[in-house]
Amino acid sequence: MGAKVSLIILFTLLIASCSAKSKQYTPCKSLVLFFHDIIYNGNNAGNATSAIVAAPEGGNLTKLAGQFHFGNIVVFDDPITLDNNLHSKPVGRAQGFYIYDTKNTYTAWLGFTFVLNTTDHQGTITFAGADPIMQKTRDISVTGGTGDFFMHRGIATIMTDAFEGEVYFRLRVDIKFYDCWSY
Repeated sequence: MGAKVSLIILFTLLIASCSAKSKQYTPCKSLVLFFHDIIYNGNNAGNATSAIVAAPEGGNLTKLAGQFHFGNIVVFDDPITLDNNLHSKPVGRAQGFYIYDTKNTYTAWLGFTFVLNTTDHQGTITFAGADPIMQKTRDISVTGGTGDFFMHRGIATIMTDAFEGEVYFRLRVDIKFYDCWSY
């Protein structure tokens, strides 16, 4: 009889713990930044901040490929600002690459780092993940950082804030850190 009661209590506790509402996490730090990408198109070398470095066979490196840009690899060194104005004072650089990786819709895989060097923020924040470009907002992983962002991890919600054809786009990056280390 005692074993049955213990088993019933254990089973009840197990069900109660499984049905409990999941914990809502609060960010330990957050930051909103904008980065501005100007792709080299053969005529804008002085202003370009990114370039196509690989294209499908027969493709050219000054124009994105057809078929949703599939196969293009672009590297960038873009200015980061605190607001959506390209001409605002940069607070750092976004450096990395994106790969157009799907034939039937606009999507890319991103790998990049924000290199920040201001009186407010010193260090880097590293990002990686899929970017289904046609969605209004997309989440990518914050995988780490250095300096003020040492070992920070979290989620960055990105949104295409503006674009001008296939030459310029601006991303709003809303960063929420859920794992913040200090040293």
